[in-house]
Amino acid sequence: MGFSFHKRIKIGNGTFLNISKSGFSISQKVGKATINSRGRTTVNLGNGLIYRTSRKKKKKK
Repeated sequence: MGFSFHKRIKIGNGTFLNISKSGFSISQKVGKATINSRGRTTVNLGNGLIYRTSRKKKKKK
C-alpha cells in the first residue's frame, strides 16, 4: 500500500476546497452527505461507516 496526500480547506459555510495528488475539487456538505465537483457523493452513516457513489461513467476498454 502506498502513501496518499489529501488536504481539505474550509472556504465557506459547508464548502471545502480539496487538494490531493490527482488535483483540486470543491465539495459541499448537505446534512450527512457531501457532494463534490468530480461527481462523487459520500454519506456518513455513523460509527465510522460511509457510503460512496459516483455518477461518473467508467471508461470501457
